[in-house]
Amino acid sequence: MNAPKRILLATALAYAVSLPAHADCVLPPAPSKIPDGTTASEQEMLTAMATLKEYNGDVDTYTKCLDFEAKQNHLSRTDADRMHNTAIETLQKVAAKFNEQVRTFKSKSG
Repeated sequence: MNAPKRILLATALAYAVSLPAHADCVLPPAPSKIPDGTTASEQEMLTAMATLKEYNGDVDTYTKCLDFEAKQNHLSRTDADRMHNTAIETLQKVAAKFNEQVRTFKSKSG
């Protein structure tokens, strides 16, 4: 094998090894819709709450997976922390939006 092919092969291998191997950790999708507290029914709010609880559990599973992958050196601690923080920030934003709509819902129903 000539030198340019060896360099290319070595570069390709180095790149492949450096990629984070976190295929088993799948970021759960955030709930796509938060009901409008001014018009939502009680059932819609309860369904949204159940969906948010499920999403919270999915995020918890995801962050545990990231931690495991980092401990196994399949994912750098920096990448795991970044991915963990992104997931938690998204969860907090969705929860804040939902809580705002719950307050709106409760204020209209007395």
